[in-house]
Amino acid sequence: MLLEIENLTVRYGADTALSIQRPVVIEKGDRVGVIGSNGAGKSTLIKSMLGLVPYEGRIRTELEPDEMAVHMQFNEYTDAMPVKYIMEAILGTKIAGNRKLQELIDFFEFEDCLRKKYSRLSGGQKQRFTIIMVMMQEAELTFYDEVTSGLDFETRQKLVEKLAEWYSGKTASLVIVSHYYEELDQLADKLLILDKGQVIDYGRKEELFHKYCGRAVIVVENTPESGRILSGFRKLASPAHLIAVSCGSREREQEITGLLLEHNVNYKRSSNDIEILYINAKYKCVESQEGKGAEGKNE
Repeated sequence: MLLEIENLTVRYGADTALSIQRPVVIEKGDRVGVIGSNGAGKSTLIKSMLGLVPYEGRIRTELEPDEMAVHMQFNEYTDAMPVKYIMEAILGTKIAGNRKLQELIDFFEFEDCLRKKYSRLSGGQKQRFTIIMVMMQEAELTFYDEVTSGLDFETRQKLVEKLAEWYSGKTASLVIVSHYYEELDQLADKLLILDKGQVIDYGRKEELFHKYCGRAVIVVENTPESGRILSGFRKLASPAHLIAVSCGSREREQEITGLLLEHNVNYKRSSNDIEILYINAKYKCVESQEGKGAEGKNE
């Protein structure tokens, strides 16, 4: 066990920003994606694990502070000198004499940026600069908070592909906060789902998908025609422009796809759609809370 959270509460004044009642355990090699809407408590969670905000409860870890690294959502550096010298000053090493640093600069294609001042870097280049600084720590546990925030789709995609490639086969543990589902699909093997400061669920992606969505999901555009064709099947909660149908078995999946093909309806099949998983986990949580509320009224 690298880190365990138990009975954690973080308050800002009278407001409870985060409440984790069930234990959340991060093991060596885990890649934990933290997902939730704005105000769900994602950044508060990272700050509490790093000891940056006061909290009640317990966070147990065998790691020393220097065995953890963090990439925060917003980073600023001095503009008085080229980033090459900022990098060398903060890391306490010369690029020319550090093979590890050279490897990272080459891997993230940052060589041409070294002579630029920080303000002259593009959004993607600034993120790559900070990622290099974080990775140089070779931490056992690294936190990435909205690492692609503010980047265009293409830049974001390339950066996530680079991160996934770099960490492939390595034993480092990661906690990745992101509101981009495709990023968590590429980088995370576990999900911690938050909503309004509460933990909805925590576990491996595949297990959570099966729990909330079934064996597979068929997704089509929400049209009168597709709605009519799929009227007899189990619908999942989904964005308004889509219809998502749960497939509990291979036979049911073949039945559904056969009907869609027969009527020339385009569809997408998935067994790891994090957006549908997240929406249905939230829906089940609300449904459960409303049920408890109704029980209370009946007593």
